[in-house]
Formats: sequence, structure tokens, C-alpha cells
Amino acid sequence: MPNVRLKLEARPQPSAFWSYGSPVLALLCTVIIGVILFMVLGKDPVRGLQVFFWEPIKSGYALGELVVKATPLLLIALGLAVCFRSNVWNIGAEGQYILGAVTASGVALLAEPGTGGWIVVPIVLAGILGGMFWAGITAFLRDRFNANEILVSLMLVYVAVQVLGYLVYGPWKDPNGYNFPQTKTFDLATRIPRLFEGSRMSIGVLLALAGVAGMWIFLFRTRSGFALQVGGLAPAASRYAGFSSRRALWTALLVSGGMAGLAGALEVAGPIGQLTPYVPAGYGFAAIIVAYVGRLHPVGMVFSAVLMSMFYIGGELAQSRLGLPKSLTGVFQGLLLFTLLACDTLVNYRLKWVTPQVAPKGSK
Repeated sequence: MPNVRLKLEARPQPSAFWSYGSPVLALLCTVIIGVILFMVLGKDPVRGLQVFFWEPIKSGYALGELVVKATPLLLIALGLAVCFRSNVWNIGAEGQYILGAVTASGVALLAEPGTGGWIVVPIVLAGILGGMFWAGITAFLRDRFNANEILVSLMLVYVAVQVLGYLVYGPWKDPNGYNFPQTKTFDLATRIPRLFEGSRMSIGVLLALAGVAGMWIFLFRTRSGFALQVGGLAPAASRYAGFSSRRALWTALLVSGGMAGLAGALEVAGPIGQLTPYVPAGYGFAAIIVAYVGRLHPVGMVFSAVLMSMFYIGGELAQSRLGLPKSLTGVFQGLLLFTLLACDTLVNYRLKWVTPQVAPKGSK
């Protein structure tokens, strides 16, 4: 019997419905695999799903914490979407997030006690500029030496971690902090204003929603946004139309770095209130999944950021209430990305059984 094998064959016309329904199917597959995982670990799967999908939304306070987690994810994902649509692969948003937190903290620490609330503006701007500077290193090396932006941006993450560690263990270490590696708590005037009393939600969520609207206008209603996307989809057509690939590279990376730096600034001057070694929470890497689950569309990324923040909170609760390792958060994030890639592959390709043609005996 001749060997029969499976082959991926491109579909003549991918389904428009499943192109947008693929993330929902991927989430459903993730939940099913999660149920099996809980059963293998000897835990009640219903309780496990409740921890991940019900506990984060069961009360007003829980919803507030969900928004706190979703805000930096959404901001970073918005910037990454600009890069990915431009075919620029910025994988180092985590480093840009850290540098934004560092530069914002530097301004906050320089503020005199009793400074007016206006100091929040330069703190936020410092965070944006810090992220842009770190992304600009990648843009310069790619532009000047044709260095691979994936490798450069990723390696700069670890440089940023070392910069953070040097500062909190060294010159910025709080002398009254009982030898903990952290800066002093920022003055009240330097903290990002909160939206409600008793909640950790800050005006950062309003900035994130404004970023959604601004990014939608930029990508779909401006010539610059159109040029970026054409350059990503068809570089040859972009050059023929006179669009500058160099400008697209710098614009994409600076916008992405600025958004990541803004997220870092809002985090240290908001919920955290000081610079610590635990600022790197993996948001820069998780935001890659947020961007793709949201289909690189600003509105879609709002929902995917909320979903990803559920995974963060659910992982923390699973650790404290179910005795599961904190790494379960990363497991669910990886499952979601893996199932999304699998679903997207089947949207664009179909499986086909192929029987190799056997030449007749005696033929050449």
C-alpha cells in the first residue's frame, strides 16, 4: 500500500468569519486544555476555571484590579501592533517598559516634597522618552548596520534589567528601607491620580482608552499609518509608491517604545509607587500575545488585554488558593498563543491526504 501523508494546502479563499472567530475558538480550546490540566494536577476543574474567569470580575474591587493589570498590557500592545503591521519585529518591549519606569522614577525622585500635581506630566513624559530612547537603539542598529531587530531588541531587555538592578541595589536604594532593594516611596504629589477612592485604578486607564482611539485614527485614517501598513504588506509596492522604509522603521519603533515607556511610567508612579526589582512583570512579552489575539486592531486588543489580565490574576489566585505554581499563568498564556496559531493555520490552510504517485515499472 503506497504511503499516504498529510499536506497543508492553501485555501482558495479563507473564511472571513473564522478570520475573526479564530481567537474565540482558540480561547475555547485553551479552556478545554486547561480543564484537562487541572484534572491531571488533581484539582477541581470547575474551581480552577472559577479562579481564572469568575474571581477577577465578581466584585467592583476585582474589576478595578483587572483594569489595573489590563492597562499596561493594552498600552504596550498598541505600540507593538504598529510595529507588527509595519513588518518590524520589536520583541523587546519589556526592556522599553523597564526603561520607561526607570526614567519616570528618576524624575519622581528628584521632585521636592510638596511639589504641585503638575509634576505628574514630566514624570509621564520622562517615561515615554525613556522607552523611545531604548527602542531608538534598536532602530539605529537596524538602520545603520542592518542588525536584526528581533535579536537586538530582545538582548536589550536583559541590559535594561541590569540597569534597573544597579539602580535599586545601588545609588537609588532607600537608606531607610531596611536594606530592601527599592527606592523610597514616591511623594504623594508625584503619584498618578486615582479615579475612585478605595480603588487602585488611575487615570492611566483613560490614557489607554485615548491611545486606542488615537491608534485607530493613526492606522486607518492617516497617510502615515497607511504607508506603514503598505510597507509591511508589500515592501516593493511601498517603495514604488515613494514611501520611505527608513521612516517607517523609525516611526514604528519609536511609537512602540514610547507606548511601552508610558506603561512603565504609569505603573511605577501609579499602583507600585516606587521602583523595585519586581517591576519587570513580563508585560512586554505578554503584550505580544495580546496584540495577536486582538488581531492587531486597537479595539480587539482591548478585549484581549482584559483576557490576559484575567490570566495574570487567575495565576496569582491559583497559587494562593489551589496551591498551584505561579508559572501556571505562563502556561495559559502559551496555550492561548499556541492554539491561536493552530487555528489561524487551519483558517488559511486545509489538511489534505496525499498519495504519492508511483511510477510504473520499467519507466524512466
